[in-house]
Amino acid sequence: MIRQGTAGVFAVDRRLYLPEHLAPTLTAVIDTEEEFDWSAPFNPAATSTENILYQPLAQAIFDRHGVVPTYVIDYPVAASEKARAVLAGFVASGRCEVGAHLHPWVNPPAGEPIDAFHSYPGNLDPALERSKLSALTDCIAEGFGQRPIIYKAGRYGVGPATGRTLAGLGYRIDTSVVPYADFSAHSGPVFTGLPAGPFMTVEGILVLPLSVHFAGRLAGLGPRLYPRLSSRWGRFLHLPGAAARLRLIERIRLSPEGHELGDMKRLTRAALLQGERFFMLTYHSSSLLPGAAPYVRTAAEREHFLGMLDRYISFFLCECDGRTAPLSAVAATLLGSAATDPSGVESRRLEPG
Repeated sequence: MIRQGTAGVFAVDRRLYLPEHLAPTLTAVIDTEEEFDWSAPFNPAATSTENILYQPLAQAIFDRHGVVPTYVIDYPVAASEKARAVLAGFVASGRCEVGAHLHPWVNPPAGEPIDAFHSYPGNLDPALERSKLSALTDCIAEGFGQRPIIYKAGRYGVGPATGRTLAGLGYRIDTSVVPYADFSAHSGPVFTGLPAGPFMTVEGILVLPLSVHFAGRLAGLGPRLYPRLSSRWGRFLHLPGAAARLRLIERIRLSPEGHELGDMKRLTRAALLQGERFFMLTYHSSSLLPGAAPYVRTAAEREHFLGMLDRYISFFLCECDGRTAPLSAVAATLLGSAATDPSGVESRRLEPG
């Protein structure tokens, strides 16, 4: 296996690759959750899910382009009859998939301190992490008539026991990994030692990381150069921002949150040049309720947000000759094919190094 991130997250068994004959493939994953003040302390009483009523605005865009998104649902959403009704309509017509999204502070059973450290599910005692995810899994299964097999940790917070917990509860796919990211300054996971593309864990979980890539004249050096730029001293000297402004190197996440359409296009073109074939578009459901998330404050900003979604998907399908696929179909392709890398070599176990 390869070296893990230093915070002890997933142990990697082998990398996987989409077959070379397939067109670049786009998926979409929505963190489907309650509204809360992102700048305030975590509040177990903040469980409103009004934003779910606005999800049809984005779903209509997905439908128009043939995208089948995955809504990873947390406990307040799964427990709300009104929120479930919106999403259940998408599920019944085959227009989406559902997974689980664990926010510990609003997910029973209670028992941990409510603070930043314990807001990452992987920092919980393993037995409590499992109990919370089991309760969420059962709530989703009861509300939607199917047990979820796709997981995304709240705050991307996987930990040392998460792989075993997922396998024990019947999960097959994880979407929590943020390539090149280090959340240790806030007690979160470190992903810098993990692959940026699909891989299998030693527990048999297929990990599909978020699409985070480098753009700029030095994009090819990103995995080696960016950790130095974003080190404590690098951040103190504002090196990441300076490098981005000079278009030397910039780390971009494939999301309309905090990015413009041009950023998303630059990321995609750079990743395609580097041989990437799997792309995951992500955002939070609360961005569709103006004022509920930092990225969308007004109705006009929501229209801009939705326009970016629409235009990006058109760009990917038309200008990149891409295709869309549900996460479950991507997983089936990766696991059911030879899953060769671009040189034709079969998927490989990666040794320590």
